[in-house]
Amino acid sequence: MSETTTASPGIRTLLLMSVPAILIGVGSAVVLRLLDLVSDELMHFIWDYVPGLFGASEETPWWIFLVLTLTGAAVGAIVWLVPGHGGPDSATTELGGTPPKLGAVPTILLVSILGLAGGVSLGPENPTIAVNSALAVAVFGRLSIKIPPALLAMLAISGTIGALFGTPVAAALVFTGMVGATALPGSLWDKLFLPLAAAGAGSVTMLLLGGESISFTLEPMGAIQPVYLLQGFLVAAVSAVLGVIAAFVFPYIHRVFHALRNPIIFTTIGGMILGVLGIIGGPITLFKGLQQTGELLENPGAYDAGQLALFTGVKLVALLIAASAGFRGGRIFPAVFIGTAFGLLAYALFPGIPISLAVACGVMGITLAATKDGWIGIFVGIALCGDITVLPLLCLIILPVWLIVTKAPELTVHPAEPEATAPAKPVKPAKA
Repeated sequence: MSETTTASPGIRTLLLMSVPAILIGVGSAVVLRLLDLVSDELMHFIWDYVPGLFGASEETPWWIFLVLTLTGAAVGAIVWLVPGHGGPDSATTELGGTPPKLGAVPTILLVSILGLAGGVSLGPENPTIAVNSALAVAVFGRLSIKIPPALLAMLAISGTIGALFGTPVAAALVFTGMVGATALPGSLWDKLFLPLAAAGAGSVTMLLLGGESISFTLEPMGAIQPVYLLQGFLVAAVSAVLGVIAAFVFPYIHRVFHALRNPIIFTTIGGMILGVLGIIGGPITLFKGLQQTGELLENPGAYDAGQLALFTGVKLVALLIAASAGFRGGRIFPAVFIGTAFGLLAYALFPGIPISLAVACGVMGITLAATKDGWIGIFVGIALCGDITVLPLLCLIILPVWLIVTKAPELTVHPAEPEATAPAKPVKPAKA
């Protein structure tokens, strides 16, 4: 069908605009990779080197509690006292949104590094997108007034998502639903052209720089059987319900913490609670969750049903506490760990279900509840199990599961919710 409602952009326009799109994609990946490298080095120092000086290890309970508590205190002090204040509260932001002011970028990076290295159960996606969006608008907004800030932010989001997942497909799927509401002219692929260029550049750059991959390989499902639809639905539905419950209580937990007013108080208390949870669940329930997801999938038979249930519950609570207590970070990677642990729990309890289907459905269910994006749910589920034969089943299973989550609250604290984030002293918080 021909495009009759809106004229498509010319080839010359797309080619010219693809240059900043690719540059933003490359820059977004570089920022993410530098954030990963710095936080990884600090993590190894904190968890591998320093505890040995005191006769402890990363599994020593008092060390886990101490590190998380001090991380909370450090993050709270920065949010309270340092100009920029760590940027917007990650609990109130999604993958998109208005870029923060450039002055907030240093503290966003600082609190993100501390959280990632200190074992906080949040991922790098929200802070990295905020930083990359702010940098893209600041740099390219000054070079050319012909590029709208909203488009620059979209390209930064695309580049960051491409770098996070190691493939531009994830960004393309996310923006399929978003570009329809934009003012970009032309057909769907005209609208996706620039975001896909940024995402592709971000993905390739991240892979060239040796970044982590979200792709794993499990035992293939084999021939499809009718009972797999029922089994997969049950796993995905229960996983989605866990996400819905988390989304329901999220604003209340956030409100309790922020009622304490001073960031150094409620973030330190949050760190203490995370320390207790880390002692209960062990080191595998700490950090953003991607590497720990790999540990689960490399040897799924090493954990019994009780351990997997513990991992699922502890990580879910840790995610809610970390996101509510003022730490900066995203919720997708911890949700992926939760879904993986729950999928393996289903496989341990019901061995008749293929492990690839169980993991894919476990991840898809809670990711769908957390993001309200079916494409991301399907994509992450397939990426985790590495079995393309699961795809047709997921496309059917997701339909009734979507009915469970579509009217449920989002895993985000909206501006209408009481936030009570003002510091004790008259220090103005950063605006989103």
